[in-house]
Amino acid sequence: MIIDEIKKQNMLALKEKDTTKRSALSVVINKFMLANIEKRAKGEDFADADMVQILQKAVKELEEEAENYKLANNLIMNEEILKQREIVEGFLPKMMSKEEIKAQILSLQDRSIGAVMKHFKINYAGKCDMRDVQEVLKTL
Repeated sequence: MIIDEIKKQNMLALKEKDTTKRSALSVVINKFMLANIEKRAKGEDFADADMVQILQKAVKELEEEAENYKLANNLIMNEEILKQREIVEGFLPKMMSKEEIKAQILSLQDRSIGAVMKHFKINYAGKCDMRDVQEVLKTL
């Protein structure tokens, strides 16, 4: 699972005294723990797709934070936050290209919008942007 790799990298960052990496990964681990508690309360299991959503949200939050530091003219913190964003992005799986999405759609028997979107949401959650799926589907 992705979280296992994140925890391993967090321990390495602790040993290497890499505060930038450690702070970025600690935030992600905390978000994971909170989400995991919520999932268990509902009786659901935590999947890698859930972890991908947490990572994507963390990247977006870090981008916003970096932008705020840039607006405040604090370039040192801006660089720090951008480094943290790169670290978190490193754990995201490679996203499917539009060509891969098109090939997958063409291999389906039922190419209705609902069926295709459901297929990608179930099988490729976090590995493709649903907007790209929709765009490719409209061109077919």
